[in-house]
Amino acid sequence: MHHEGNLRKLKSHLTDPVEYGMPLSKIIVPLNPLIGKYISLQYNGLINCIHCGRKTSKSFAQGYCFPCMRDLAECDSCIVRPETCHFAEGTCRDEEWGLAHCMQDHYVYLANSSGAKVGITRGTQVPTRWIDQGASQALPIFRVSTRLLSGKLEHILRQQVSDRTDWRRMLKGEPEEIDLVALRDHLLETLALPVEILISDEDENVIEVLPSADIVDIRYPVLEYPEKVSALNFDRTHEIHGQLLGIKGQYLILDKGVINIRKFGGYHVRLSY
Repeated sequence: MHHEGNLRKLKSHLTDPVEYGMPLSKIIVPLNPLIGKYISLQYNGLINCIHCGRKTSKSFAQGYCFPCMRDLAECDSCIVRPETCHFAEGTCRDEEWGLAHCMQDHYVYLANSSGAKVGITRGTQVPTRWIDQGASQALPIFRVSTRLLSGKLEHILRQQVSDRTDWRRMLKGEPEEIDLVALRDHLLETLALPVEILISDEDENVIEVLPSADIVDIRYPVLEYPEKVSALNFDRTHEIHGQLLGIKGQYLILDKGVINIRKFGGYHVRLSY
């Protein structure tokens, strides 16, 4: 069977295990039934911007053409450095987009992907954000009213916990279980002063500590993890094929290597199985 279209990031649904679908233009192909089977992804050399649809010879920021990468609010540097969000200064590239994405409730969380990490996400992206990062455990610890505040809290917590995932280590297997509640309590104790200062500087109820939040456990549809992680890339080869051994985060795990589907947003491919 064949399906073709422009790739977008994998869709996911928190079931046990996670249920995945591959968007190809207007269709979404269920992927879990393909695990264990031979699949082929053929890239035909066409890339369309995931925002405006124009043809582009090179993809920027996981799927945008250069003008969109340069001009869109969702491609601004504050997206990867949320503590520098400048919406309140009146300099957001797109006020409407900023209201919808940055001036909304965000969560600051701890997760276990390749080890303990701290991160932030909009409330509407729970638990999708954790799945996209390949986390096996996640625990929200703060709810705040804006992206800027979540970035400031994350910046404080980064003194003790990394905000990065080692994707190669994440793809080699399930990480050792972490007591995220104990880690949360340790962080709130050791970083109490800077957190309290930040809370005292803000209006009442814009930062909420979540002492009773539950840990979310996530299991992925993987038959076998690779001993050696080898990245596959459409820019080097136009056909990627092999037995689909599993899916974790935004990665397809094949017997010949792994491919980060999100990295190739906008690429026109033909999926055969």
